[in-house]
Amino acid sequence: ASGAQNPRAILNAYSIVTHPGSIVLTKAPIWKLLAMFSAAIMLAAAPVFADETEITVGVYHFPPIASVDDNGEPTGLLGDLLQELEQANLTVSFRVFHTSPKRRYLDFEAGLYDVIFFESPGWGWTKRNVDISRPILADEELYVALKKPGRDDSFFDDLEQRSIVAISGYHYGFTGYETDNSVLEQKFNIEFSDSHSRNINLIKADRPSVAEVAIVSHSYLQRHLARHPEDWDKLLVSREPDQRYQLSIIARKGGAASADEMLRLLAPLVDNGRYRQIVENWGLQLPAGFLTSFETP
Repeated sequence: ASGAQNPRAILNAYSIVTHPGSIVLTKAPIWKLLAMFSAAIMLAAAPVFADETEITVGVYHFPPIASVDDNGEPTGLLGDLLQELEQANLTVSFRVFHTSPKRRYLDFEAGLYDVIFFESPGWGWTKRNVDISRPILADEELYVALKKPGRDDSFFDDLEQRSIVAISGYHYGFTGYETDNSVLEQKFNIEFSDSHSRNINLIKADRPSVAEVAIVSHSYLQRHLARHPEDWDKLLVSREPDQRYQLSIIARKGGAASADEMLRLLAPLVDNGRYRQIVENWGLQLPAGFLTSFETP
């Protein structure tokens, strides 16, 4: 509800009494006004989905934003968010489908999940038949190397001359968002894994022939350094990011839920501040102006 009053509704709350040469508005009985307010409250509180609705969410390893534990349960920011969404929207339940960075598109096209949270449209989604929400999260990727005497930020200037460790299937700015490992291996001295932790450990092992530079998200790196404060003195972190991204919800057109419906599910958590709280709990950020410009679709 916008808070603006409908003039017709206001007029209908009054009785019209005519006198010669004039019209006088007299207030209607209080029960009519109460009925109007009750109807407005019920409309505002109406669930996004009137019937029980199950939404299948695609999840791949993207810590601390999203991942799946050994029991198949979502973890990270996404795990907390899905739990909060179910509590705030009692007619909705979420089922998790575990995919991978490289397989996410094939699984989506195969209809194996309905929506995927926290994706940049530029990561291969814009040419697909999808529904894309406004951005709801922001983060960036940074270059990480081993600190050594005389080594500074210029070490990251020419990555084609460095040994790189990266996550298979991730989109990176320095690659032009190419994700084909065989193409990247022709242009870069690059090794792929599925673990930020492994990549950071390879950097710390000081094996230049294997790993001189890793690409790690700001949020993951901050959590790593909080757990391993000794690494502040061991790691050189780039001043400029590989990429900054704003992440949206991607939904199947004609699927279980549209992007706008997903935003309507999110709206109560935005309004009460809970969404901002869980985002900040994971060391992440909202897009600039998100809270002041958010409007329920």
